[in-house]
Amino acid sequence: MRTQSQLGRAIEEAREQTDALFRAVRPDSFYERPIPERHRIVFYLGHVEAFDWNLIGRFALDRRPFHAEFDHLFAFGIDPPPGQLPGDRPSDWPSLAEVDRYNQRVRDEIDDLLDQVPEQLLHVAVEHRLMHAETFAYILHQLDYERKTAPALAPELGIAEPLKSRMVEIPAGTAQLGLDGNAAFGWDNEFQALAVEVPAFSMGQHKVTNAEYLEFVRQGAAAPFFWAEHAGRWFHRGMFAEIPLPLDWPVYVTHSEAEAYAKWRGAALPTEAQFHRAASVAPEEPGANLDFRHWDPVPVHARGNQADAPSQLVGNGWEWTSTVFAPFPGFTPFPFYQNYSEPFFDGRHYVLKGASPRTAARLARPSFRNWFRPAYPYIYATFRLVEP
Repeated sequence: MRTQSQLGRAIEEAREQTDALFRAVRPDSFYERPIPERHRIVFYLGHVEAFDWNLIGRFALDRRPFHAEFDHLFAFGIDPPPGQLPGDRPSDWPSLAEVDRYNQRVRDEIDDLLDQVPEQLLHVAVEHRLMHAETFAYILHQLDYERKTAPALAPELGIAEPLKSRMVEIPAGTAQLGLDGNAAFGWDNEFQALAVEVPAFSMGQHKVTNAEYLEFVRQGAAAPFFWAEHAGRWFHRGMFAEIPLPLDWPVYVTHSEAEAYAKWRGAALPTEAQFHRAASVAPEEPGANLDFRHWDPVPVHARGNQADAPSQLVGNGWEWTSTVFAPFPGFTPFPFYQNYSEPFFDGRHYVLKGASPRTAARLARPSFRNWFRPAYPYIYATFRLVEP
């Protein structure tokens, strides 16, 4: 029962994270669609609760539905192919009061059932909600500034001068990927564990910075999505304000942009195995920019800067790899969530590793795999270079 009570507290803490995000949305803005490819904000308000009810109340414990229409309406997000956008209208969605009543009923029902729920499903409920705390942050980021309420937090500005980049040597060795069957919890794509032999290579000590990418833009490349230009000056579009472009922050880019930059520099993106190998020889860095510590990045040399090892492999931005998202040998989909990983083994999504400022600490475990389409611009995704 100790684990059960710990997971109950974890659910409460995860609820606090999603509740805080929704409080940042002004009441008249819940029917906005800040990202054209995604649902309106009101969907996410109902989704995290509907997921918990469908998983725990309906699947695990076979309880009778109390609002079957909402159970279905809020069940699934969308990831449409490029050019295929949703066409629903605000009037197609229920009122906020109706959604709030549904959400409270779900929480009351779930809290009464916690002692009966298998631990694995409680882990799923916690981590699913925390993932949405991050993915909803991407959506909130694109909401017009006047439609959200900023907390009383000043952005952590970077230095005015660019940081000189350098490569560090990573010795040949074994990269350990995935989880074995003794793990307390992992998502289906984290299994089964495997070892990959990785030849020696060099890796950028830091994530590629805005200053470095600005050189690429001055050579004719398109500016990243999170940049804005006003009167010849570049700005970063932060969560709650535009600020002069911090040159020593990591640049947020798509996989396609990261790949093009790497090619321009005569380098490459790391494979998933290379990233794991580098992480295995890098020292732990306390105070990493993750677990909702900041809304935006911090300088790439902040809180850890050992000269002979890569820095910030965890936190301050997910890192693109060159690895196409695919199953490990022995992969078996979760029977209760079969569409979590398998639909994305399509050759059109790439693995990201590490964590962003809005990633929960429990999702920053080395085995966790994130993935997105190569041209999707809204995520907090950075990169670093490797050379043979």
